Amino acid sequence: MPTPIPERANVTAEVFENEILPAARPVVFRGLVKDWPVVRAGIESPQALCAYVRRFDRGNSVSTMHGPPSIKGRFFYSEDLSGFNFQQGTAKLIASFDYLLQQLDQDQPAYLAVQSVPTRANLPGFEADNPMPLLNDVEPRVWIGNSVIVAAHHDPSENIAACTAGRRRFTLFAPEQLPNLYMGPFEMTPAGATISMVDFDKPDFERYPRFRDALEASHTADLEPGDAIYIPYLWWHHVRSLERFNMLVNYWWAPPANGRGRPQDAFLVAALTIKALPPPHRQAWREIFNYYIFQDDGPPGAHLPEERRGILGDLSAEAIRAIRAQLARTLSRK
Repeated sequence: MPTPIPERANVTAEVFENEILPAARPVVFRGLVKDWPVVRAGIESPQALCAYVRRFDRGNSVSTMHGPPSIKGRFFYSEDLSGFNFQQGTAKLIASFDYLLQQLDQDQPAYLAVQSVPTRANLPGFEADNPMPLLNDVEPRVWIGNSVIVAAHHDPSENIAACTAGRRRFTLFAPEQLPNLYMGPFEMTPAGATISMVDFDKPDFERYPRFRDALEASHTADLEPGDAIYIPYLWWHHVRSLERFNMLVNYWWAPPANGRGRPQDAFLVAALTIKALPPPHRQAWREIFNYYIFQDDGPPGAHLPEERRGILGDLSAEAIRAIRAQLARTLSRK
């Protein structure tokens, strides 16, 4: 059985920043945003929720995923992995709400997911009316849909997700469960993030035998309207909407790059330069990365004078620019 995600109540922004965030473990906050006006509207009815959101809508088009009843809510690949089992497009946000309201009366509804709508450009005033008590100056994003399933994936960011309408089931996996989740292609993904190929409703254990280990190590929680969950950086999460009308508000943030670039850029360079090396060479580079980058044995430049640590010490803005320029020259060579 999956492990229930620990729950905390009466958490302040200080407790979150000083205790929960450094621990890097998922936490559920029951009733954290139960007093939000959008939550009260969602509890009243889907129609009341639509009317509430309409107050802030600027009429912009937003990204959508639309699938027929046959996909049963699971937005995924086509059988041969050459495409998807749904259509991607755009629609007005309120038109999407109206479409979802229409599907409530259907025996076999079509499926719609509106993905990651930034509120400051599309719903100005929504953020001030529904403040997140644990964060400062992180832009909320809105997600709406019916009984859809988001395949297991991870994001290069910290994440707080607040359930505002309907119920959602979150199944989380620590980063080290990656080998047991059987990820799909990097080059073509349903929504930008690489996803697990395993159907959580009907797992094929002959094809994906290590998924049993992932399930044993999983963490799960069902969120009611007004509840929120903290999903740590790069934790895998599978999300199931349990009702025919759902809305979520989430917050992504990460430490500022300060000109250093993104970790995923380093991953791409490593895939290009290291992955094809002979196994003994890869193992040697593994040791180098563990020592210099992951610092398994402590700061690698601690035995050097601070002014002679160079790339092993704290990098100045000038040093960062020099390294980036060197990388640009190196990568441009044939």
